[in-house]
Amino acid sequence: MDVPPLPLDRGSPVPLAVQLADGLRGAAVGGMLRPGDRLPSTRALATALGVSRTVTAAAFDQLLAEGWVAGRVGAGTYVTALPVGLPGGADRPAAAGAERAPGPAGAGVPDALDPGRPCVAALDRAMWRRAWRAAADPEPDDAPRPDGLSGFHTAVVEHLLRHRGLAPDDVLSTAGTSAAVAELARLLPAGARVAVEEPGYRRAVSALRAAGLRIVPVPVDDDGLVVDAVPAGCAAVYVTPAHQFPTAVRMPAARRVALVERAREEGFLIIEDDYDGELRYDVAPLPLLAALAPDRVVHLGTASKIVSPTLGVGWALAPAPVLAAWRDLRDRTGTRPSPAGQRVLIAMARHGDLSRHLRRLRRELRERRALVLAAAAGAGWRAHGDPAGAHLVLRGFAGTEAALIAAAAGRGIVVRGLAEYHDGPPRTSGLVVGYAAGTRADLRRALARLTG
Repeated sequence: MDVPPLPLDRGSPVPLAVQLADGLRGAAVGGMLRPGDRLPSTRALATALGVSRTVTAAAFDQLLAEGWVAGRVGAGTYVTALPVGLPGGADRPAAAGAERAPGPAGAGVPDALDPGRPCVAALDRAMWRRAWRAAADPEPDDAPRPDGLSGFHTAVVEHLLRHRGLAPDDVLSTAGTSAAVAELARLLPAGARVAVEEPGYRRAVSALRAAGLRIVPVPVDDDGLVVDAVPAGCAAVYVTPAHQFPTAVRMPAARRVALVERAREEGFLIIEDDYDGELRYDVAPLPLLAALAPDRVVHLGTASKIVSPTLGVGWALAPAPVLAAWRDLRDRTGTRPSPAGQRVLIAMARHGDLSRHLRRLRRELRERRALVLAAAAGAGWRAHGDPAGAHLVLRGFAGTEAALIAAAAGRGIVVRGLAEYHDGPPRTSGLVVGYAAGTRADLRRALARLTG
């Protein structure tokens, strides 16, 4: 299962094992862990949190002694009940055991390294067909639903709680993160300044600029957006903190707090694009910006990376005044997301298929990432990026970025460089290599041609 957000304070006098046990109890009370959930192994949890196995073993021993988790021989450790005496624990029963936009379908090896395409090869086709059949069961609607379907909201709330550690009060359905940015841009004052990551996601920048907003590029380093470089007087700051696009780094907790503090002091909105935050391997999740400052953050998510852009659905969480203005805009313009993809996601979530698919997808992408790392090491190149998402950056090659891209094109491989993700002169260079598109065989062939 996912490791819930478990912040540990190494400067606290409270032992780490006690903090960890408290954190797991809190996750259970908050609904992120439920009776019947299998906990990570002590070894896996220690690796994810960056602590010794002694710490995780001691925490598990305490929870086992309290009786709310139990070990099953050969199967792992499971939550059996909520902690006794804590809120909600008394009567809840235990359960029984270039861009992120996709390229053309079937493009094959030439686009196998496209950082924007999802891993549809990991989709179980029986699950896919079952969800579409279920989506066709309800009668056709005879009225528009600008907010989206209530069942979709329920599925998104469950998904965010279990996979992103977020418990939203209100959700707005969208047609995906790019479409949501375009809608949100129309709510900002005309001509307002919006800070964006440099290098960054060009489609979001284009959507903001098309709404008449002034773009302010802000540099990105190995910790993501450089908060101190955000100029004063911005109406909003657009960021991809979970897995920066395209540099593939993660914004650490201290920098997230610094960004939130500036937003509150200066009154700007933070647009948190969480386009692939569910895709992480061997790293514990950090608190979302929306969890740190729900009053200042618009959180955007999408099904395009975790399922398929075929669904054309996403979701937005935002402060109440922003949601009210957003709904008013939709009411005045008739803008609304299509319900068809929402119904498919509802069906996937209702039968547990979505969670099973995410587990399968993470395993597949983890192994594909290892193929890229091995190919890069064999060529003497360096790989950069956190173990998350579906792309990373390669550096350390001989010659220039442009020359290597041209050479790859001559071998029938399309590969993108960091230069094309800048609004102005490039600040950094490297190859942005995706590993989700096509099959594993496609990926191996493309890597061989790239590094050969």
